[in-house]
Amino acid sequence: MKFLRFYILYRLEIIIALVILGVLSHLYLDVVTAWICYTLAIFSLVFYFGMGTMRIVQEAVADGDVDLAMKYLNKIKFPRLLYKPIRSGYYMLQSNLSMASNDLDKAEDNIRKSLKIKSKIVGDMEGSNLMQLGFIELKKGNTKQARVHLLEAVKAGIPDKDSLAAAHLQLCNIEAQRMQYKVAKQHFKKAKDLKPKNDEIVSQLKQMEKQISRMPG
Repeated sequence: MKFLRFYILYRLEIIIALVILGVLSHLYLDVVTAWICYTLAIFSLVFYFGMGTMRIVQEAVADGDVDLAMKYLNKIKFPRLLYKPIRSGYYMLQSNLSMASNDLDKAEDNIRKSLKIKSKIVGDMEGSNLMQLGFIELKKGNTKQARVHLLEAVKAGIPDKDSLAAAHLQLCNIEAQRMQYKVAKQHFKKAKDLKPKNDEIVSQLKQMEKQISRMPG
């Protein structure tokens, strides 16, 4: 794992070293060794532009080290050259990190870039992206747009049960504010039926259950 992290971080330097080694092999050793070096350099170059540092960015995020994740993310200088699924994930992570620092405009800009990327694999992320956009709109106070995006997210499909429950909970809150109590109760039931494991969502469900019991309809 340490070797992989080193390779990802210093891929460009390794590419240069492989090219130099290839040239030296061409001059002083043999053509076969030279072409092995050239081939490794070409593959590394493809990975450098196509994958960037996203592998170790995701590891840092999983470890909860936001500063390290941001440091690795900033090493990607050409995000438009990333493979589509990886590029979509890149913009989504940028959006998440911008939300964490309360830069909502940047968060929205990045999640919209992620949504614009179309491919079969990226299609699985559409629901999550729309949910993120809905949460950003909520933070901005744009409840009407937030409702639209969250409904689109649920329709598109959110693969993670906890995230889907969070989307239904937010829709429950929005519908309750609109005094659409029957619809609010439907979203609450869907959220509860998903049996989320996240402590924060479970706590929100318990609080919402008290309000639901007092709602007419």
